[in-house]
Amino acid sequence: MTDTDLKYETVAKTSDLKPGEMMYVEVDDEPVCLINLNGEFHALNDVCTHQDASLSDGEIDGDEIECPLHGGAFDIRTGQPTSFPVVTPIEVYKVRVVGDDIQVALTR
Repeated sequence: MTDTDLKYETVAKTSDLKPGEMMYVEVDDEPVCLINLNGEFHALNDVCTHQDASLSDGEIDGDEIECPLHGGAFDIRTGQPTSFPVVTPIEVYKVRVVGDDIQVALTR
């Protein structure tokens, strides 16, 4: 699937998230954690793969997001697990900025 085939949805404004902040949004009824990591926007599925917990309720530590339930962590850029008990990657989504709009596309 090419980038032009994806359906992007505006979920926030760039001014809504300062570096180091995150927020919960939805794209086509899918829970998404939107993160500003040092001025770059990233989007991950909001539900931890270890146990149902909202990652947007967790903490950002460097380039990782930590689950609020058991402290497992994921790499924000890749979705790969970085800390036990998380062993299954989290889905990451395409993000683009158009003007002041942050847009996310589900990649499935």
